[in-house]
Amino acid sequence: MANKVGDSGRGRSQAVHRALKRAILDQALSPGAKLPEDSIGERLGVSRTLVREALVRLSEEGLVDLRPNKGATVARPTLEEGRNLFLTRMALERLVVETLSGKLTREQIEVLSAHIAAEEASKQEHATSIRLAGEFHTLLAHMTNNASLIRYVNELVARSSLILALYGRPHSSECAVSEHQEILDDLIAGKTDKAVKLMAHHLDSITTRALLPKEEDRNIKDVLSAYAAAEGLA
Repeated sequence: MANKVGDSGRGRSQAVHRALKRAILDQALSPGAKLPEDSIGERLGVSRTLVREALVRLSEEGLVDLRPNKGATVARPTLEEGRNLFLTRMALERLVVETLSGKLTREQIEVLSAHIAAEEASKQEHATSIRLAGEFHTLLAHMTNNASLIRYVNELVARSSLILALYGRPHSSECAVSEHQEILDDLIAGKTDKAVKLMAHHLDSITTRALLPKEEDRNIKDVLSAYAAAEGLA
């Protein structure tokens, strides 16, 4: 019985983490937004302990800032941190491309093609478009079967969403989707050098975008309603 209770607690803790992370990646919670444990716990129907565990985990992933006596906020990286982040991503994703070039299975190609189709379908929704664009890169990393590469690319891609929210302007989704398709085509054909150059250009262009207009802060309980329902929370 104890194990079942423990498994249930872990499951709810993971659900809280996923709900908050998705809200951040979707830009429903803006960089700098306060994350009060009591409001989050009330909205998600969980204890403050579970909320705190999720916030600590998100802090380790670079998505949340935890400050003593000041509570938690969505991380607000500087532009310089953003530039450094994308430089690191370029190096890691070069390795991803080199690892996968000419080695994608038919099943992997089908998964990536389906994802690109989903990107195309969501190109009018800016936040969703950014999230799906990031997931394309994490899918590629996952396909390398390199645990370290998967972990670091996942973390950098997630943190990139904050950079885009702060320093990006609405990009041409058509262009982004077409570049993903070109990268996939080059990987299938084993054109490693071409794929590496395109990936570098693709990531470099993100750092040169103008500042996004910001919406006013929204009530955190209202923001988290849909994410709570998606995770089976209150």
